[in-house]
Amino acid sequence: MRMAVDSDEREVLGWLEFGEAARHLATDVLESGFAPDVVVAIARGGLLLAGAIAYALDVKSCGSLNVEFYTGPHSRLPKPVLLPPLLDEPSLHGKRVLLVDDVSDSGRTLALVVDLLAVAGADVRTVVLYTKPGTVHVPTYSWRTTDRWIAFPWSALPPVTVEPLTLDLV
Repeated sequence: MRMAVDSDEREVLGWLEFGEAARHLATDVLESGFAPDVVVAIARGGLLLAGAIAYALDVKSCGSLNVEFYTGPHSRLPKPVLLPPLLDEPSLHGKRVLLVDDVSDSGRTLALVVDLLAVAGADVRTVVLYTKPGTVHVPTYSWRTTDRWIAFPWSALPPVTVEPLTLDLV
């Protein structure tokens, strides 16, 4: 079920502000003394932030894990679900992993992946752009806290479609 969200209820993030937020978060990680060996994104929401942070920290080893939970504004599955392709967990044993997502809303996705990586033997820290009040997983690093639905620049518009080709014969 998908519910409409009024624009006044949205936290809107623009591309320039996203770039500033990514650099701010990378600085927070660096200043904390955590030096990740690997940056892992929770796809899809964490992909762009993970790439920006990996570049800012000069970490070349990156990976991603596909998790589906939210299907739209105020609409989600009963629990987070891992989707293929899966991450090579054994390769993370003994590594310092920075796990990246866009938001810790319920926190259930982050908690699931943190547990998965910890069982694999990784030392995990988490970073998000936004944390929601009441999350079950408070990230190690967070740029902002909000209780509103977030409009990210990469998902604010509907998917691209291709219009059928028409020939103008005049």
